[in-house]
Amino acid sequence: MSAPIVIGTGPAGAPISIDIEELLATRLLVQGNSGSGKSHLLRRLLEESAGIVQQVVIDPEGDFVTLAEPFGHVVIDAAAYAAGEIAQLAARIRQHRASVVLALDGLEIEAQMRCAAQFLNALFDAPREQWYPALVVVDEAQLFAPAAAGDVTDEVRRLSLGAMTNLMCRGRKRGLAGVIATQRLAKLAKNVAAEASNFLMGRTFLDIDMQRAADLLGMERRQAEQIRDLERGHFLGLGPAISRRPVAVRIGTVQTGSNAVSHALAPLPEMERADLHALLHQPMEEIAPRELPLAPPPVPSADLLIERIAEIAEPLALPGEVDSEPDGEAVIARILCDMAQEPGCTFVPPAELFQDFTVRCRIHRVRASGLDLTAFRRRFAMALAGIADPVEPRWADLLGLARSVPEDLLAPFLLLARAAQDGEACPEDEALATVYGTHSEGRIRRLLDNFERQGLIVMRTDFGGRRTVTLPHLGLTSAAVEA
Repeated sequence: MSAPIVIGTGPAGAPISIDIEELLATRLLVQGNSGSGKSHLLRRLLEESAGIVQQVVIDPEGDFVTLAEPFGHVVIDAAAYAAGEIAQLAARIRQHRASVVLALDGLEIEAQMRCAAQFLNALFDAPREQWYPALVVVDEAQLFAPAAAGDVTDEVRRLSLGAMTNLMCRGRKRGLAGVIATQRLAKLAKNVAAEASNFLMGRTFLDIDMQRAADLLGMERRQAEQIRDLERGHFLGLGPAISRRPVAVRIGTVQTGSNAVSHALAPLPEMERADLHALLHQPMEEIAPRELPLAPPPVPSADLLIERIAEIAEPLALPGEVDSEPDGEAVIARILCDMAQEPGCTFVPPAELFQDFTVRCRIHRVRASGLDLTAFRRRFAMALAGIADPVEPRWADLLGLARSVPEDLLAPFLLLARAAQDGEACPEDEALATVYGTHSEGRIRRLLDNFERQGLIVMRTDFGGRRTVTLPHLGLTSAAVEA
């Protein structure tokens, strides 16, 4: 399922979209000189996708902390925490699927690289059951994945470069989709940049950067000159999540602003030269002391921040969203039934199915309150077995019997149990294999033997080759079918 967001408009005013579902699998590289609009582009991407996917922002300049209020991102001031606390926070972020901004602006460059590396490595090392999809946005990526040695030690450079390489090369299988932005492609390590399949190229002036950008966009060298002429906020896009051919895009407006200083012109003071001279040479003791700024609020401890991350595990509601009761529950049931009817859905990893489910809920403006991955797998198994509404009284005894069945085995058991309750024909091995997500008939036979050993069912095949299934606890038997 696609999840497009509008990133801007084309030359004719038509909307240009980025498919977040595709972006999760193919990653994104943004390039542009300082002042070209890279941060504005990243902010637009983050704001538009905030309700669709978890976001983790590596922010070396503190530009994205303003996302906290309107979109619920947790801001982590990296300067206030030790290395072990940063790793622990990253682990909790993956566990609770919290969107965060790691603000590194209070650190020197070497400390920024070391902190970002430890943070990314902790995200990467999360256990398999926590491999939820997430956008990992790294601004000024050339700082963390430099193409050549700089002023930092080799040990720190290797640590940081290794973490960025893991993110871009191996992160996809762990649900981590890298979105990296850089001022100069020539300063970014090639093995990091090469893993991106989507590109948004902004204004750049150096020949080596223009030629490399043109190569990535599939343009001829003589066409590279147009990259120099791009206006601020204008980019050339290409990739499976954007367009199959290079497309010009003007990035749309954003809701939040940056903490950076404005470079707009301001009027000079209207003062005579003599008065200004006297003011500058006024004795120091006669100058009125400036009011001291209010002290900033204390930085929360790591334990307190971890508690906050756990508290916001459920994403914030978007405007117009409804809770899951009562109208939202009907929408959720319909979404699950639609997903269960899609061919090959049982062969998709559960984490991807859950992400698909949350995206559909967001599209329908409904909150799936209380449904974590485990609860989703049980509800999805019910939908596969044709049980759309689990609170319907007719399913009470059947679902009570199924409480002891693990979620990965629940769909075939419920399919058998439903046939017994409704007096329908006993499901064939092929149907059981489909809802179980396997092509192996041997696995289905072992599964049925396991159910019988637990006393959940009794399979009976008569001399005519007809098979029935019985639920001994409920005294129900299905109709016979040719085995």
